[in-house]
Amino acid sequence: MSETPRHDGEPERAGTTGAEPDPATVERPGLGTGYGAGGVRWSDTPSGAPAEAPRSWSGAPFGGSDPAGAGGERTDYGWGRPAPTSGMTATPPGGFPADAGVGWSTPGPGRTEGGPDAGRGGVGRRSLVLVALVALVAGLVGGAVAGSLFSSRSVAQTSLGSTADGDPLPPAPAGTVEAIAATVLPSTVQIVGASGAGSGVIISADGLIMTNNHVLAAGRAGGLQALFADGSSAPVTLVGTAPSADIAVVRASGVGNLRPATLGDSTELRQGQAVVAVGSPLGLSGTVTSGIVSALRRPVAAGGSTADQSSVIDAIQTDAAINPGNSGGPLADSAGRIVGINTAIASVTGGGAGQEGGSIGLGFAIPMNHARRIATELVETGRATQAIIGVQVADRGARGATVAGVTPGSPAAGAGLQPNDLVTRVDDRVIEDADALVAAVQSTPPGQVVTLTVVSGGGAPRQVPVTLGSQVIGGR
Repeated sequence: MSETPRHDGEPERAGTTGAEPDPATVERPGLGTGYGAGGVRWSDTPSGAPAEAPRSWSGAPFGGSDPAGAGGERTDYGWGRPAPTSGMTATPPGGFPADAGVGWSTPGPGRTEGGPDAGRGGVGRRSLVLVALVALVAGLVGGAVAGSLFSSRSVAQTSLGSTADGDPLPPAPAGTVEAIAATVLPSTVQIVGASGAGSGVIISADGLIMTNNHVLAAGRAGGLQALFADGSSAPVTLVGTAPSADIAVVRASGVGNLRPATLGDSTELRQGQAVVAVGSPLGLSGTVTSGIVSALRRPVAAGGSTADQSSVIDAIQTDAAINPGNSGGPLADSAGRIVGINTAIASVTGGGAGQEGGSIGLGFAIPMNHARRIATELVETGRATQAIIGVQVADRGARGATVAGVTPGSPAAGAGLQPNDLVTRVDDRVIEDADALVAAVQSTPPGQVVTLTVVSGGGAPRQVPVTLGSQVIGGR
């Protein structure tokens, strides 16, 4: 008796022994496991041996239909592909056919479980159970051993469980940003008030701190505090201020043994040399940034002020990142010497009211020689002075500063300067415009003699010596 496949994968009894074989299930010797044209599986029977009855398979995986759909048309296996055609040596997806009497299904016709045929063409149920139990025990033991090895060895075999051996890092070489920061940070403070914050430089062990005049605005709504690198703090009181130079000196109360900064000579600066800015940008204390001296003698309004020409300074330009909060902090050279006091930045904003831009690589610092002279006067005399020549200047198209007016009795009047004279140099410095002349004069100490190159009425340039006067610009 033969078996015909059902769509549910279980065999049905049909016909009698000796019936004509279905052409779709004719044996295909030599092809091994495969499918007939109708999707029925056959075995590889030796030539001349009686063919085994055709058997069904259990259907496609994941709920797909069997290969032979209604009417004998081939359907897919749930993968979206047609059933293999006659002659292909494919195996049903999953790799284990579930034929009646073979593999994992029930015994076939004429066979009993565990009977004489148990060892032929399939595996008996008891054997399968025994094999499964052995495999399960082996898996559990292997898993336990592997888990023990993983838990005890896996971390040790990765960098997570290791620590690099060897000596600690050597001291930073002199001149590196790391070495400069180690020198300058202990001498830098954050100055905090009710309405803002800035930075400052310690200039004496007993609490004198140099900063920008505009940083003191943070204390208008309340007292100012100095926050030191070691985490301590102290209230500060005003010693003196010079608004047009944007320099102020305060004193931290009740402190001692502070580490004063080493002040450098800003006249020794060279364009392109390395510098480091230290401070508290946006309130982030102890921030270190590095760059170069981009330019020298850059006329800039002190503290970013645009009020009048009296606040124009001869600034150091740097691309070291300077942001709001860096004001009053140090600009240091490669030896850790303070060569400038950070004061202003050029920035691009979104145009909204009240918006404040950040660094675009154009920062400015007051040269230390100028800042030191102002701070020394404030500490020692209680007032600060600034050089003047006694002219009003304007830009009138020509390269240089045009004299718009001369103050009677001033140094300029004594030197013979006249309105409409064009000043093109101060000593060896080229004067590009009116601000450059103001900055050049105010960066020079009062009482010094400078030589102006002057052109009058289209004539030849002439040299005019001028002894600079003095005016008080600040105090306590």
